[in-house]
Amino acid sequence: MPKLVVITVGFNDASYEVKPEKSSVGRLPDNQIPLPEPSVSSRHCELYAKGDEIVVKDLQSTNGTFINEKQLEAGKEVVLRPGQVLRLGQVELRYETGKKQTEQPRTTIKLGDAAVSGPTMVISKNSAFAKKDNKIAKISIGVGGALVLAIVIFLYIAFSQASGPGTP
Repeated sequence: MPKLVVITVGFNDASYEVKPEKSSVGRLPDNQIPLPEPSVSSRHCELYAKGDEIVVKDLQSTNGTFINEKQLEAGKEVVLRPGQVLRLGQVELRYETGKKQTEQPRTTIKLGDAAVSGPTMVISKNSAFAKKDNKIAKISIGVGGALVLAIVIFLYIAFSQASGPGTP
């Protein structure tokens, strides 16, 4: 059965089963899913299970309802999928199906001469992520060092002339 697991600290790992009937979520204790937190509205949203999805509807809450940090439009029903995070005000809940998650089949993508499979990626020399040449950095450090040395010498000469013979 689908469930929402509170991942916000301070809720003692609370979890709530989501049923096919509409359930209200909010700060007040008479909600089917009560979340006693000031950033959650009295009646924040409604939700219900539909197969392996949860349908969420914001009830014009003060601090908004979000799925993976994308704000829901008030009154519009939006689908929450397994693994996604539902945020109500400052409270975050992760949707878990309770079923064992099966690994998705890996696809192989051809990039030039290199094949990429799953999370592995080959970075070519022309890639934005390739290691860059350090010549510019070395030149910048050399010029900066010479500039600092020139300033120190200038200040030494200026102060030594100001405090030379004849000045008290």
